[in-house]
Amino acid sequence: MFELALAGTTRHYHFDITYKNVTRLCHTKSIVTVNGQFPGPRIVAREGDRILIKVINNVQNNISIHWHGIRQLQTGWADGPAYVTQCPIQTGQSYVYNYTITGQRGTLFWHAHISWLRSTLYGPLIILPKKGARYPFAKPHKEVPIIFGEWWNADPEAVISQALQSGGGPNVSDAYTMNGLPGPLYNCSAKDTFKLKVKARKIYLLRLINAALNDQLFFSIANHTLTVVEVDAVYVKPFSTNTILIAPGQTTNVLLKTKSHYPNATFLMMARPYATGLGTFDNSTVAGVLEYKTPPNTHRSNSTVSLKNLPLLKPVLPALNDTSFATKFTNKLRSLASAEFPANVPKKVDRHFFFTVGLGTNPCEKNQTCQGPNGTKFSASVNNVSFALPDTALLQSYFFRQSNGVYTADFPTSPLKPFNYTGAPPNNTIVNSGTKMVVIPYNTSVEVVMQDTSILAAENHPLHLHGFNFFVVGQGFGNFDPKIDPANFNLLDPVERNTVGVPSGGWVAIRFLADNPGVWFMHCHLEVHTSWGLRMAWVVLDGKLTNQKLLPPPFDLPKC
Repeated sequence: MFELALAGTTRHYHFDITYKNVTRLCHTKSIVTVNGQFPGPRIVAREGDRILIKVINNVQNNISIHWHGIRQLQTGWADGPAYVTQCPIQTGQSYVYNYTITGQRGTLFWHAHISWLRSTLYGPLIILPKKGARYPFAKPHKEVPIIFGEWWNADPEAVISQALQSGGGPNVSDAYTMNGLPGPLYNCSAKDTFKLKVKARKIYLLRLINAALNDQLFFSIANHTLTVVEVDAVYVKPFSTNTILIAPGQTTNVLLKTKSHYPNATFLMMARPYATGLGTFDNSTVAGVLEYKTPPNTHRSNSTVSLKNLPLLKPVLPALNDTSFATKFTNKLRSLASAEFPANVPKKVDRHFFFTVGLGTNPCEKNQTCQGPNGTKFSASVNNVSFALPDTALLQSYFFRQSNGVYTADFPTSPLKPFNYTGAPPNNTIVNSGTKMVVIPYNTSVEVVMQDTSILAAENHPLHLHGFNFFVVGQGFGNFDPKIDPANFNLLDPVERNTVGVPSGGWVAIRFLADNPGVWFMHCHLEVHTSWGLRMAWVVLDGKLTNQKLLPPPFDLPKC
C-alpha cells in the first residue's frame, strides 16, 4: 500500500533532473530522469494537503513540470507549461512548485511540459481521500499504478526537431511501455516485463495512466473483467468491461476482482493503439503479466508459479480503428452524481464557444524542401489559429500588465470562415499563426463545442484543459447542429474530466465554470499536434473577493 499522509499536512518532495543510462530493446541511451528513476517517482498525498516540490535542473535542457489535472486554485504559477504559466527552469537553476490539493482525490500524474521531454519525465500523482473518508466502492486489497509510455531508441528531442524542420510527420516510437517496461512481445524485451502478482479472491485497484506521447490505447487483461470506478480523479457510476480505452492525458481507475481459485495459467495484460486518421503510428503492443501467487501450505510453498510451466493467455483487443467500441465505451461514462459527489453542471451558459480542431498546412520557406502534404509543412490549429508560444511566460505578462507584443486578446470564438467541417475539405488548407487568447470574467459559465475537421484527415483529438475540470455534456458525429444537438445534452450526470477525446469526424460539447483566475492552457494531448500548434489559452480575470484573485508570483519564479 501507499505511504499515507496525515490530512492537511505539507508534503515535501525533491526532484533532481539528471541523466541516466537506460537499456530497452537492447539499446542503451542516456535519458532525462527525475532522481534517476524511469518512470519517475510516485507522489502520494491526501485531499487537502499542501505540496512543495523543489525541482533542480542538472541537465542541458530547459525543464518545466506540469501536475496534470490539479486545479491549481489561485496558484497558476505552479501549473507548469513552459512559456504559458512560467519560463522554464534553466540549467543549474531550481524552482519550488507550491500548491494545495483542494476538493480532489484519485489518480492523476505529473510530466514535463516542454517540447517532448515528457517521453521520459513522468510519474504517478496519487491523491488519497481525506483521513476517515472511504472510497464509494469496495475497499481494495492493494492499489497498483500502471502508467503507459512510449520509448524511442533515438532521442525524442531530435525526432521532433527534425520533424518541425522538415515539415513532415515525426518518426514513430519503437515501443510502448508499461511502468517503463516494453514486455515480451518486443524483440530483446522478455526480461523487461512488468509483472503483477496477485492472490485469488481479492480486489485490486489498478490506477491506469496514459503518459504516451501520441497514441490512445486499448487495454485488457486476458480472462478478467475490469470495473471502471473513476476517470481523471473523479468517481463514476461503476460499470464492467473487458477493455479500457484511455487517451494520452487521461487516467482510469478500475477494480480487478481476481478468480476464486488459483488458475493453472498466467495472463497477459496488453495495450495497443486506437488509431484514427492517416498519420503513421507505432502499430505494436506492450504486454505485462498477471501471475497468481500459489497459496501457502501447498507443495510449491509460497513461490510464484514459473511462467515456463503454465500456458500464457492473451486478451482479444479491438481493431486498431474501432471507433464503434471507442464510442460505446465513452458513452458508458457517467458521473456518480450522488449527494456526497454531486455533478454540478452549469445549467445556464454565459459564453458559448465553437472551436474547430484539426490539421492543416503552412507554406514551405523559400529554398527549402518540405515533407508535408504537397510540399508544405504540417500545421495544426484551433479555429484556424496555430498557437505560437511567446519567448516569455503569458501569465507573467498578464499579471504585470505587459501583454503588449506578447499576446492579443482576440482569439476567435468561432471559425472566421464556416465550411463543411467533416465533408469535402476546402481548397485552402493554410492556417494562420499567432499568440491569441480568450479573456473571460471570473465565474463565467462556459460552453465549448469542439468540432473535428477533415481538412487533411478526420482524427480523434484528446483535448486537455488546464486549471479546470469540465463536464462532457454531449458528443456526436458529423457537423454539430446548434439548433438540434443541444436538446440531447446530458445535464444530469455527464462525466467530469480534464481530458476528452474529440471524436474522429465528430464533435464534443463541454461545460465548466471559470472560477479559477489566471492563464490556462488548452491543447491536444497528442504531443505532435501540440508541437504543430493545436493549442490555445484562456485568461480568467480576477474576481472581487480576496480568494478570487491570482496570488502574486513566488520569489523564485524562473526567468526567461
